[in-house]
Amino acid sequence: MPQLTIHVNGKPYIVGCDDGDEARLAALAATIDERVRAADDAGGAIGDTRLMLMGALVLADEAATAGERLAKAEAEVARLRAELERADTRAVAALEAAAHKIEAMASR
Repeated sequence: MPQLTIHVNGKPYIVGCDDGDEARLAALAATIDERVRAADDAGGAIGDTRLMLMGALVLADEAATAGERLAKAEAEVARLRAELERADTRAVAALEAAAHKIEAMASR
């Protein structure tokens, strides 16, 4: 298992990860570092544990918001698919009706 040194708020942390996940872990660590530094800038000297907590809360809020947006988007996609299916059904019915009228006119 590879080990990687990440930095959060200027402090090094050694963490393990699966083979091939080093770049992803480094990117995630950079995101955490960004949020923790923002919390540090906003809150002053509040201690490492509270900074990590604040950073985690910001990330949790972002994840929850993204989940809510995804759920709304999925509901909208489902609504649009149902609407498309209804439109297709109406189009098929209209074409069938037109075909029957044409057949009736042709048989006269």
